[in-house]
Amino acid sequence: MRLSRSRRLMAIALTAIAAVTLPSYGHAEDKLLTEPVQFNGTILYLSTKVPGLIFGAVRNGETALAGFGEIADGSEKVPDGDTMFRIASVSKVFCGSVLSSLAIDGKVQLTDRLQDRLGWDVTLPEKDGRALRLVDLVAQASGLPREVPVAEAPPSDPFSTNTKEAQIAALRDNPLLFAPGTAVLYSNFGYDLLGAALANVSGKPYAEVLRERVLDPLGMKDTVFNPRPEDEPRLMQGHNFDGSPMPIVPTSTAMECAGGLYSTANDLLRWMNWHVDNKPSAADAEFRLVNHAAFLYRDGLASVVGLDDGGPMDAMGLGWVIMLPNEHRPLILQKSGGLQGMFLYVAIAPTRGVGAFFVMNEFNAAGFMAGVKTTNDLVAEIAPR
Repeated sequence: MRLSRSRRLMAIALTAIAAVTLPSYGHAEDKLLTEPVQFNGTILYLSTKVPGLIFGAVRNGETALAGFGEIADGSEKVPDGDTMFRIASVSKVFCGSVLSSLAIDGKVQLTDRLQDRLGWDVTLPEKDGRALRLVDLVAQASGLPREVPVAEAPPSDPFSTNTKEAQIAALRDNPLLFAPGTAVLYSNFGYDLLGAALANVSGKPYAEVLRERVLDPLGMKDTVFNPRPEDEPRLMQGHNFDGSPMPIVPTSTAMECAGGLYSTANDLLRWMNWHVDNKPSAADAEFRLVNHAAFLYRDGLASVVGLDDGGPMDAMGLGWVIMLPNEHRPLILQKSGGLQGMFLYVAIAPTRGVGAFFVMNEFNAAGFMAGVKTTNDLVAEIAPR
């Protein structure tokens, strides 16, 4: 009997699954979670041909995880739950959580002017009578350019010239591209300033504030800004677009809020489970309510640039890109990241108690888009109706 094209592809996929070792590093007992994670992870790995890939999901407190390839060239070590990798701009969502926590405690208001919270000796620019506010920074509506103009840095320390002094010089040059709050443009510069403001408000370094308010309460002991000496054997090696390996480089203090964190799959799954715990009795319900809220809708904005890579942005939250429900797809909060040869994408559906993520250790544009679709589709598939 002649098989249809779809059945032939399914047969190939099933053969591939049988041929690939599929270790599961979570503690899930739900086969309806582990099976789709392993199946979709396998298809994604085989189709992208990246050196290493981790694919994982959470649902109602359960976790599932699958690793493929190797963490570094020639290591023959399959990525697992303890493998450490850069999460790049997914760090922005953690920065949004710090802002949420400080706002709930009454330390700041989201509409506070950055001028009143930054604590630097510089007069911040305004445009069309609009001043920069904290909510403009976190919702990517600041009007600031994507990056801080900086001097060339050595390849071994490429972020070292992004300093407070460089940021002040850029601010004095009136860099606003539009009036804050009227459009959206992805800006690491904006998040650099947000991190500095949150540190100033707290009276301590941003890294310490993040640790106290987010990481320690969730038990995220392996989420750090710079790997510790003992972490070296488990670091995932990134690769450039041409497949060449990229070095592990230091994280400057100035970029911590925008994209500085390293983490592990186990830590991310723990963090995602906290975010999708939607039981009425759940601890920190107020925290989640603020952190998951939409603060700026696409409708009425002059333009939206750089926010649609994970799917069309319908609204912006406190770091989260929000996609409203569409047919069988639930409300999704998502964030992507890419740095030093690492692509990462996280998608959660808090109203359904599910979430999924992937990380691949190569700058592979087609692979990233395939990973985004696989992750979003999985969230829709495993979400309770």
